[in-house]
Amino acid sequence: MKTAPRSTSKKLLLALSACLVVSGLGVAPGLHAAGKLEKEDLKFGFIKLTDMAPLAVAAEKGFFEEEGLFVQLEAQANWKVLLDRVINGELDGAHMLAGQPLGAAIGFGTKADIITAFSMDLNGNAITVSNDIWKQMKAHVPMEDGKPVHPIKADSLKPVVEQYKKAGKPFNMGMVFPVSTHNYELRYWLAAGGIKPGYYAPPQDIGGQINADALLSVTPPPQMPATLEAGTIYGYCVGEPWNQQAVFKGIGVPVVTDYEIWKDNPEKVFGVSQAWADKNPNTHKAVVKALIRAAMWLDADNNKNRKEAVEMLAQSQYVGADAEVIGNSMTGTFEYEKGDTRPMPDFNTFFRNNATYPYYSDAIWYLTQMRRWGQINEFKPDNWYLETAQKVYRPDIYTAAAKELVAEGKAKASDFPAAGETGIKPPQAGFIDGIVYDASKPNDYLSKFAIGLKAKQTVAGGKVVD
Repeated sequence: MKTAPRSTSKKLLLALSACLVVSGLGVAPGLHAAGKLEKEDLKFGFIKLTDMAPLAVAAEKGFFEEEGLFVQLEAQANWKVLLDRVINGELDGAHMLAGQPLGAAIGFGTKADIITAFSMDLNGNAITVSNDIWKQMKAHVPMEDGKPVHPIKADSLKPVVEQYKKAGKPFNMGMVFPVSTHNYELRYWLAAGGIKPGYYAPPQDIGGQINADALLSVTPPPQMPATLEAGTIYGYCVGEPWNQQAVFKGIGVPVVTDYEIWKDNPEKVFGVSQAWADKNPNTHKAVVKALIRAAMWLDADNNKNRKEAVEMLAQSQYVGADAEVIGNSMTGTFEYEKGDTRPMPDFNTFFRNNATYPYYSDAIWYLTQMRRWGQINEFKPDNWYLETAQKVYRPDIYTAAAKELVAEGKAKASDFPAAGETGIKPPQAGFIDGIVYDASKPNDYLSKFAIGLKAKQTVAGGKVVD
């Protein structure tokens, strides 16, 4: 770690604060007088993915300490362990899948009150298939000048899946967690190509494989390449660096990024329990301030700091993958088939395009996908989606943190959404199937899909019931 030892740094900070008060100058910007923060020593969890970067940067660049916070970052074994430890208080907060606080709110899996006031990034995922599956897909992929035309749609995978079905073989694919963006993106891509990814029917059936052409199951992110290489799965959706790792190892081919499935889609959030947020409002706001500054640093001046960020993330206590692998996507390019590297400057977006703002419309999209695939196995009126989003996503806390940064001269008002922001983005295009998403009309949105639950449909007895 580049920062000073926690105990030493804390003593220096408190001593400086005390000296300033004694001299009559008051507390310097960013330094907090004793008692202002409810809790100073914090432990945050994360999974070894490049999009945990705001946490690493806030620690390494001293942004946490400038807010009076002394943070320990700890890698977690998987997303369930991470969520459970936030709920039971072992962790003060964590890098989370955007769907985790929402899944907890509706009681899919674990029921708990988790909130988020900070979106950690946009984009950052891809779908990778094994070399053998890619060879079979390639015959159906449009080509131009000897290279595949992107985005590659699941239409090219459908004949391959059909051959497996005819042979009586299951077509297995991996994703990282049932309420992960990866699950919904993989399902979205497959369904857009006419491949059924299966339904859930909670509480009895939470496998998500009812009536499926492709069978999706959970694999922790760092284990994805090895699981693919072993032949247990034929493809997966995961965040970086685990798609580029497949390219470097020569075991698979990323065929489509989530940027191509849904341009500028929200990916991870920073989550805390509602009880923790209620008990520690000033601390929570200080955490959000530090994370906003980290995100700004990551995207500053056309990503000029990304090389330094890559070296940071390559450290074993963070992502622990080779810097070359991490840098392949973090520095503005993305490699598909080996040697086919293409520009993708927004593959990892941490601050621009209002990436850090917790939009209600982002939450509503996740809820529509939970409904589409049966994780919400009953009709919900349009207002339910917004009300649920408002319980979990907290732009009020984000805005308070942003205003303080502006007042302190650490950010400009123009860096953030304008006053009067409703949290609902205008209707969004940019989806691989051309369907427009309007967050104000979730049920109308669901009705547009050929595959998926809509209206009053439910899953019962292993089938969709009207």
